[in-house]
Formats: sequence, structure tokens, C-alpha cells
Amino acid sequence: MKLTEAEWQIMNALWQKHPATAREIRDRLPAGINWAYTTIKTMLTRLVEKQAVSEIKQANTSVYDPLVSQQKARLSAFRSLLDQAFDGAIGPLVHFLAEEKQLTAREKAELAKILESEAQDKGE
Repeated sequence: MKLTEAEWQIMNALWQKHPATAREIRDRLPAGINWAYTTIKTMLTRLVEKQAVSEIKQANTSVYDPLVSQQKARLSAFRSLLDQAFDGAIGPLVHFLAEEKQLTAREKAELAKILESEAQDKGE
């Protein structure tokens, strides 16, 4: 599932606490995002169509619940980035992070620890 930048904002607000109404979601959006209520409702409708969110009517109010976890959405976005920008190869991504992001010594040590742990888990 591919989410737009705006949809990520809505989903992040919904993951904070759910179920939630459109107004509750609007109140959780980061400062500086001043979307109209109708804009938020439109985005929620699109997320329902994508099956990322469920909508239940309670009286005259729609209540939304995420159908996809934050972890699954992140994994999907990561795989898409990996495929598009790095031809699906993790090595060039790690090299990019180490070179371009100028990782601190601590971050490099954490990355090495994660890679070592993964290798041990896979019996490599």
C-alpha cells in the first residue's frame, strides 16, 4: 500500500489513538497543518477506499480505525524506497546511510550491532 505524504499525516494522527473521529484526527495533526475538516474527510474516504482505514457510523458521526499497522505501512514504504532508489539491494542503502547521512560513531555502532544480530538470527 502506498500512502501519500498527506495520508501519512492522517495515519500518524490515527495511530496515536484510535478509534477516532475526523475532528479528533484534525486536533492531533502537527502544528502548521491547518487543513479544512472537508479535506480531512476526503483523505479519510480515500484511506477507506485503499483499505487502510475502516469507517463505522455512530449516529451522525463517522469513527475511523486503522486497518494497517504503522509497522506494516513503514515496511511497505521502505520496500518501495529500496526497490525504486536502490534496485532492491540493501548494501547500497547501508552505504548511502553511512556516507551521505554522516552517521555518528554511536549510530554506526548501533547499525553494526543490528546487522550482527540479524546475521546471528539467520545463522550466517
